[in-house]
Amino acid sequence: MAALAREGRPERIGWYVYDFANSAFSTTVVTVFTGPYLTSVARAAADPAGYVHPLGIPVLAGSFFPYVVSLSVFFQVLLLPLLGAIADYSHRKKTMLFLFAYAGSAATVGLYFLEGTRYLLGGGLFLLANVCFGASVVFYNAWLPDIAPSEDRDSVSSVGWALGYLGGGILLLLNLILFSRARSFGLTTGEAVRISLASAGIWWALFSLLPLATMRRREAARPLPAGEGLLGTGFRQLRRTFAEAKRHPQLLLFLGAYMLYNDGVQTVIALSSQFGQEELGLSVSTLTTAILMVQFVAFFGALLFNA
Repeated sequence: MAALAREGRPERIGWYVYDFANSAFSTTVVTVFTGPYLTSVARAAADPAGYVHPLGIPVLAGSFFPYVVSLSVFFQVLLLPLLGAIADYSHRKKTMLFLFAYAGSAATVGLYFLEGTRYLLGGGLFLLANVCFGASVVFYNAWLPDIAPSEDRDSVSSVGWALGYLGGGILLLLNLILFSRARSFGLTTGEAVRISLASAGIWWALFSLLPLATMRRREAARPLPAGEGLLGTGFRQLRRTFAEAKRHPQLLLFLGAYMLYNDGVQTVIALSSQFGQEELGLSVSTLTTAILMVQFVAFFGALLFNA
């Protein structure tokens, strides 16, 4: 660990800070505010029977956000394995990481304009931001072998997780204060929510500046075959991976189970605030306080695992 502490320290700090930056999106946008607020906007746009009609498809206003979450997860399932394969062959991991990071943060800032009956705007921006968030994490995770030897990766990863919980918790705390005291700031609750959503995008973009400055351009983990492009190579790598996996049915079973489990957990997290408000009658302040407790307990838990 002594060598790890001296060599590449600025780059590791930048890597840690990216988790601090993007976790604001997970807490403020995905977990707490978007679901209930986007649902209220969809209901304002609904017909007398309570339906909205995105692309001519009738959807209950209360189900619009869950469908958007499911659609974003579907796009991630299609896109992220391909990006993972591309990350192995690309020397542009840094470019791809921050391209998705700033596209996602820009879409998140755009949620400030979610008001009135603009449910399609909100759904589209959330979908784009969530897919970009997942895509940036693919390239972020691909950095770990570059900044830490195998015996130190658990420790380095734990610090990143801990700072992610801390960053998401700090901004959520600030937004809870803004939301609960909206009137004293001369704001409506809707305006406070919109500012909170946009603040997550600003936080994501602002704290990504340090990683952008300190994370070095890296060579590809594998050389790109002569005459082949990244996209084609990515698809071929996926095909080879699945062909190899067929020889290990237990591995396929594990991967399928993990996908269902992980996507289920992510869906529960994304819909927890909407469910808590609509089905359990809990206030936003109560829900946010509970989530804050989870964030800070998780922060210390991640540090404990590191110890």
